[in-house]
Amino acid sequence: MSSTPSTLQGLSQSEVLARRAAGQGNDIPVQTSRTYWDILRDNLFTFINSVYLFLSLVLIALGRASDVVVIAFVVLLNVVINIVQEIRAKQKLDKIALLTRPSATVIRDGRSQEIDLAEIVVGDILAIGPGDQVVVDGVMVGDGDIKGDIKVDESLLTGESDHILKRPGDPVYSGSFCVSGSSYYEAEKVGAASLSSKMTAEARRFRKVLTPLQRRINLIIRLLLGVAIVLGLVTFLRMLLGVTSITAGVQNLAVLVGLVPIGLYFMITLAYALGAVRIAEQSALVQQSNAVESLSNVDVMCLDKTGTLTANRINLRSLEPIDTDRAALEERLGEYAASATASNKTNDAIAAFLPRSPRSVKQEIPFSSVYKWSAIAFADQPGVYVLGAPEVLALAMSLSEDLLTRIQEGADQGLRVLLFAHSSTLPDWSDASDTPVLPPDLKPMALLFFGDELRSDAEKTLAEFRQAGIQVKVISGDNPVTVAALAKQAGLSEDIIAVSGQDLAEMDDAAFTQTAEESTIFGRITPEQKARLVQSLQSRGHYVAMMGDGVNDVLSLKQSNVGVAMESGSQATRSVADIVLLNDTFSALPKIFTEGRRIRNGVVDISKLFMVRIFSFILAIVAIGMITLSFPFSIKASTIVTFLTVGLPPFFVTLWARPTRPKVSLWESFRHFVVPAALTLSLASILVYLYFLAENVGPLMDWLSGAISLEELAQQINRAQISQAQQIAESAMVTMQVLGGLLLLPFLKPPTPSWAGGEPLSRDWRYTILAGLVLLIYIAIITIPPLQRFFELAPLEPQEYIGIGLVAIVWALLLRFIWRRKLMERFLGLIPF
Repeated sequence: MSSTPSTLQGLSQSEVLARRAAGQGNDIPVQTSRTYWDILRDNLFTFINSVYLFLSLVLIALGRASDVVVIAFVVLLNVVINIVQEIRAKQKLDKIALLTRPSATVIRDGRSQEIDLAEIVVGDILAIGPGDQVVVDGVMVGDGDIKGDIKVDESLLTGESDHILKRPGDPVYSGSFCVSGSSYYEAEKVGAASLSSKMTAEARRFRKVLTPLQRRINLIIRLLLGVAIVLGLVTFLRMLLGVTSITAGVQNLAVLVGLVPIGLYFMITLAYALGAVRIAEQSALVQQSNAVESLSNVDVMCLDKTGTLTANRINLRSLEPIDTDRAALEERLGEYAASATASNKTNDAIAAFLPRSPRSVKQEIPFSSVYKWSAIAFADQPGVYVLGAPEVLALAMSLSEDLLTRIQEGADQGLRVLLFAHSSTLPDWSDASDTPVLPPDLKPMALLFFGDELRSDAEKTLAEFRQAGIQVKVISGDNPVTVAALAKQAGLSEDIIAVSGQDLAEMDDAAFTQTAEESTIFGRITPEQKARLVQSLQSRGHYVAMMGDGVNDVLSLKQSNVGVAMESGSQATRSVADIVLLNDTFSALPKIFTEGRRIRNGVVDISKLFMVRIFSFILAIVAIGMITLSFPFSIKASTIVTFLTVGLPPFFVTLWARPTRPKVSLWESFRHFVVPAALTLSLASILVYLYFLAENVGPLMDWLSGAISLEELAQQINRAQISQAQQIAESAMVTMQVLGGLLLLPFLKPPTPSWAGGEPLSRDWRYTILAGLVLLIYIAIITIPPLQRFFELAPLEPQEYIGIGLVAIVWALLLRFIWRRKLMERFLGLIPF
């Protein structure tokens, strides 16, 4: 503003200091996003990290500090990857927030001053003009030199896009913006007492939401931890009873610790990190490492109208002359828009549609939402032109039935209809009251039909959502009829059901939930109703994503399973959202969804490999322990199987995952693939172990054939003989486990129909080639003496390796038969025999 009105002196410096000392300052910390401590805490203090801490303490107590180093390395690597990714998101959001952070112009001691928001105190007089943000709650104040009227946009608070007229004495709220006019307001509520601060209080508590897949994997990890603890207690009792030596017992406990799949945890973290990198290329920022995978579970997407379907602009759709020459009409209307001194979206739309040069204006009545019309009298032309709402202008002229019908048809289509008229009489508005009188003898010249400008990518994006099987629901503060018409223009189905917030407010919980399920458009919705709608959809089993840009969306964003915010939205929404769309790239959402499916499929695939390895290990340990009263795996043998089957391959499985839509549920997929594979692989491994154990304890075979008695067997067998036989049997079983684990790769992604059975045909040869390359690594280990000795593998004869290979082939054929005949499902009674 160019000058300060003389009657607005504002506070003195001493008054400012006194009020600040009294706690009446705007002392609220500007928290642009999560703090570094929040990020560190959320990633360090997790359930899985607590599990590994417990296991590490046990290993240290058992003198296995070297194993703790491995666990610590993987855990810290996981934490570092997550923290780095989330800190990058924080720094980007902080930069956005600082660039958009407003300052304030206050009147103190009769002079204008530019100050930081934190320096505002109660009673300060703040200047406001077009584009300025209301930074604290207050009341409008006027002055003799200015009228004091402004229009504000409160859409970030209420969700309604209408511009609200504010006059001296009217309240204004922080978070709204001035769109026209210039005036002053007095600060009344500052800091935490302001409306926007109260609405964003929830946003400061950043949420940590696990995806369905994470919850299932956490459950599996808890179960495996329980199994490991039970087996560990049994091993400890064996040590106490002297059945197992302390050294062997400690080694056995270390192997049992390995049953908790720390590698799976790492691979999931790596998949999320790769997903965040890919999403960044789509101009989107991931605040939560699991957000992209979480989005793949979404079956309902809730959108706001403004900023998502629309570009927050209106355009003139059509112009229908009424007994007027079209060329002359377009000339007058274009000059009308170009000559208006108080610009608004309507004038901008007309000027864009009919660009003309401005003319000299004799008199003007700016548009106001109070009287809903504007008027211009040109200096070189008699009479006055009026543009306004038809129902208002109809009070000063008569409209034909055909004209009224056309106006109603436009309104039913969700269009904003205005009437352009002319009067040969120019009223005297020099002493006009707050509500000027329409000129007499108005004659209609044209109907103007305005519509919100759809985003260029809205229709395509909604179509991609439909193809992905995601329901789209539009939740807005605007009129439901208008929103419904826009939604139809954007490509939603013609049979959509619209409901208003007033109707929802009168419903009980059951009716509200049913309406939330069946309806598509929700208009005149309050922030609380938005959150309740999301909650109702979740109660019906839906996985809900909410997309918003205003403070009024904060509650619903936090309630949703996945919160998505626009970069141009309020800081509150950016802070609480899981994903922020940079440059407001609405079209990036389907691509993010696709990436989420890729991550989910990759995590599911590697989880299957881990589950088969772990459960086959557990069954082999229990069965062989019951039969031979021994522990079949050493630490290094367990390590080599883990590395070759679920250490190296999962990295590539994650990298090569495809965003296909799963045809069955996660549980059905696990039940069909994992259970038969784990049971049969453990059985094959047990048989191989027992065969080689018996084969290498000569008298044992004589006893089994009946050639000698049990007493004679006990006399002929010594401990060294048994130990050597156990080492050979262990090496044979390791080979079987490795071959079985590698054969699962082509079964996981069948390259040809002959491999199909456990999973659908993929025709992707990369997994089979990977299995072959890893097999070469194992061949190198068992054929290079130093490597063989390092991993404590006993050498076998070539024909013995060939025999184990044949067993693996028979196992693979049997497993394929079980999958194709769905014998597990038949055994469980899920389908008839």
